[in-house]
Parts: sequence; C-alpha cells; structure tokens
Amino acid sequence: MGIYAIKMPDIGEGIAEVELVEWRVKPGDEVKEDQVVADVMTDKATVEIPSPVAGKVMELGGQPGQLMAVGSELIRLEVAGEGNVKAGAAKPAKAAVASTLSPDQKDDITVENKSVEPARPASHPHPNPLPPAGEGAKPPAVTPAPRRAPGDKPIASPAVRRRAWELGIELQYVHGSGPAGRIEHGDLEVYLASRGQPQQATPARMRQKDGEEQLPMIGLRRKIAQKMQEAKRRIPHFSYVEEVDVTELEALRAKLNAKFGASRGKLTVLPFIARAVVLALEDFPQMNARFDDDAGVVTRYQPVHLGIATQTDSGLMVPVLRHAEAMDPWTFAKELTRVAEAARSGKASRDELQGSTITISSLGPLGGIVTTPVINHPEVAIIGVNRIVERPVFQGDAVVKRALMNLSSSFDHRVVDGMDAAQFIQTVRALLETPAMLFVE
Repeated sequence: MGIYAIKMPDIGEGIAEVELVEWRVKPGDEVKEDQVVADVMTDKATVEIPSPVAGKVMELGGQPGQLMAVGSELIRLEVAGEGNVKAGAAKPAKAAVASTLSPDQKDDITVENKSVEPARPASHPHPNPLPPAGEGAKPPAVTPAPRRAPGDKPIASPAVRRRAWELGIELQYVHGSGPAGRIEHGDLEVYLASRGQPQQATPARMRQKDGEEQLPMIGLRRKIAQKMQEAKRRIPHFSYVEEVDVTELEALRAKLNAKFGASRGKLTVLPFIARAVVLALEDFPQMNARFDDDAGVVTRYQPVHLGIATQTDSGLMVPVLRHAEAMDPWTFAKELTRVAEAARSGKASRDELQGSTITISSLGPLGGIVTTPVINHPEVAIIGVNRIVERPVFQGDAVVKRALMNLSSSFDHRVVDGMDAAQFIQTVRALLETPAMLFVE
C-alpha cells in the first residue's frame, strides 16, 4: 500500500489561491476514481475537485474557510501500489495548508457555541421579584444573591443549565452548593422555594435567553461581503426613487397570460421592466457601462448584459442574461428562470455569473416601499424594484384605485449625474405606464 497526495489543481485564469468551501468525504471513507472530494471557490464560481485515483481517505488538508494555494496538498489517500508520496518525506497536508493562511484567517475558521451568563451590577433589580404578600402574611425567607465578581460565570453542568432555562431561572442569582460553588439540581429547588414560586416552567416565549453563536464567514457569504464592502468603499452611491402607475401594465400582463400562458409560459412584471430598461438605455448609454476606476476608464456597451440579483440558499448571486436587447418578454422570462435555477442549484457556469453591464434587483412581494440597492461593482447603475400595492389616487375630481410600484435605483455619482439619472428613470416610468410602447419599433 502507498500514499497518494492530491494537490490543489491549477484552475486557470491566473488564480493563485482558492477557498476551501466544503469536504465531500471524511477520514476513513473509500473514494472512487473521479469522485468529488471537495468544493472550492474562486473569485467567480464554486469548483468541484475530483480524485484522480481510488483509495481510502487518510487525512484532510484543511477546514472549510481556509485559503489554499494552488499546488498545496489537499488530501491524502491510501492507495494500492506505491502512490506518489514516500513515507515521512513530506509535511502533512494540514501543515501545507496552514502555511497559506494569515493569523487572522486561521482565527476565522473557529466555530464556537457558547452559553454565557451575563454579569449584572449589584444594583440591578432581581429578575424574579417576590410575589406580593397577603394581609398579615409573613414573607418567605429569601436567600441573598451570591456575591460574584463582575464577569464571573456561574459553574453548572449542561443539564443544570437546561433545567434552569426551562424554569426561567437566571443562574447568576443562584447559590452553588457543589465544589468551587458549582450549582447542582438541588440548588435550583432551594432557589425556587426561597422565592415562593412553584416549580413550573416559564412560558416558552417569555423565557430569558442567554448565549451566543459565532459563525465563520466562508464560501459565497465571504465573497458577497467582500464585494459589497468593495462596492461601498469605492463607489459614491446616490439613490433616486420614483413611483410608477402599473395599472395598465398589470392589465396587459393578465391578458397576455390568459391568451399565451399555456403555450409560451406565464409572465411576471420583471420581463416588462427589463424591456423598459433596455429601451431607455438607447437614450442613456452612460448607464449601460462599467467603470475601471484604477485605470480611470469608463466603457460603454452597445449590448445589454443584464444582471439579475438572485437570492440562493448560499446567499446573493447575480446571474447574467446576455444580449437582453434581443429578447422579447417570453424569451426573457425563460432565460431568467433558467439562469436563476442554475444559480440556486450551484450549477451556473462562470460565464453566467460575470460580465453584466447593468443590474436589476427585485425582492418581489417583499420589496418594501423603498430600498437603496448597492451597485454591482464595476457597473454604474442598479435598478431596484419594490412591491406593487393598490392605493386610491386622484384622477381629476374622482378617486380611483390604481396599482402603484416604486423604482428605487442607485447610481455611481462619478459617472452619472443626478439629472441624467432622473431622466433615465422617468423614461423607464413612461414606458411602463404606457406598456404598448414596449412593443413599438
């Protein structure tokens, strides 16, 4: 038997390191040839790493969240034959990975679940006050709260802590009769008796909760955080909000769905908004652009590669609809469904997740009244779609019911002037309020 070390492959595009997102195997597992052993993430996409040989997992080369250099040791397998590693000739896989991490990155991979009893000042009112005494009744003897230094955590077993939580007792105020002041089950009963309270659980929704949970920011969540931070750091955002009357648009959409829904598919409002944005960009090409602020160059695009902000189980992703200018509403709807499902399932290709020139962000029925979307760097504009609501509106002397929706959009003030942004959104608004214009050449 021999040892075979699988090293982090060169994924291409000049990538020097990747982030380890998830292990698909564990020590002791039997691995087949071409079986995926790990998922890693580049700046653009998640990549599956297969095993080139069959064998038994001996050692994993790191923990999720660690950055691994291309060529570093990913995993070791016990294989039939000689393998590619001589016994004792190389560092263990974990040491190879650790060498690629900064001290801060090493700290980031620790996950802790803590149950912390917060310290309270001596003057803090007691969390379980005495019940009022009846006429002439003698109040029960009360055990004074134990003297603990600020920040001292009461000592108790997990079982005692759980029972205290169920009974609504804060351990900070319970005397411990065990060694070193350890709180026992009997101490909880003594405490309840001293307070004159029956031993019954506090209603679940009224229990005091303590504790905290630390979650490492890894994988896609880390990439999202880095991208959002970079966008807000580098781009001077300004937002513009406008109300749009979509009553006629909703009526047209209902008619189109009734007539063509079975054969072409149902339409949401998003394809119409996308079409309005595409048409408005013909008059405002400065919005369909990317700004390389390092080089000081703005690149305007004739094709519209429309990014669609999409929520997935892993976090926000922006799949791209290429050449949206050439799509009718039904084609747009089909492509939107396809790329959104690919993003949610983790099967979107790199080309489907990069290269957008302007982005639409919609939370659907959760869209709120106003949002302030963050620009998808290095683009210069993003269109935020809020929910549709019905409200009374004056039309002449009459009050009528209309369907209204806000567009909340953000722009890069280095590239886009406020007047141009307002005129652009007003053009989109006019198209949506007169939806027949969306189909006029």
